[in-house]
Amino acid sequence: MSALRRRTDAPATAAAATPLVTLVVNGRSVEAPASRPLARVLRDDLDLTATKVACGRGECGACTVLVDGRPTMSCVTAAGLVRGPVETLEALADEATDLREEFADAGAFQCGFCTPGQLVHATALARRADELVGGDDLPGAVRARMSGNICRCTGYQAITASVCAVLERRAAGATSGPSCGHADPEEAAS
Repeated sequence: MSALRRRTDAPATAAAATPLVTLVVNGRSVEAPASRPLARVLRDDLDLTATKVACGRGECGACTVLVDGRPTMSCVTAAGLVRGPVETLEALADEATDLREEFADAGAFQCGFCTPGQLVHATALARRADELVGGDDLPGAVRARMSGNICRCTGYQAITASVCAVLERRAAGATSGPSCGHADPEEAAS
């Protein structure tokens, strides 16, 4: 019995010895164990639950956050490896209003589990709208850049069309308007 007790105590002792790092999350400085996955810090320690954990291996994109403006899979990123400010969907909500509206209008989500990661990644693309719009194949560029975000419900037509519409509007300097050539959600989903 005492051997079992020692095994149970070992992780607590190891956890206490884990060095802490300071992160800037949504503009706020926080301390976290360096070895703790960023997704766990966000969800469990900071109660920022828009970040979802699905695969736990960095393959699905549900846990996507921005680190120094770049989409990052937070489930496989140790807090100690984070270099730069972290932005979650909670902090990006206002900036992503047009994306959220376009996703809803086009039927770009169903169950909604992947939506936060999709929106975070799309926000990173929208910040670069001027660079992306005007190329030969905007939908192809969007699909390639968002390929790490998996949706098992909707397929990707409406997601791609929604992101393209917002990129085109932002590049043109508008915040609303026609959406990437599709007039209604039925057309965007096909």
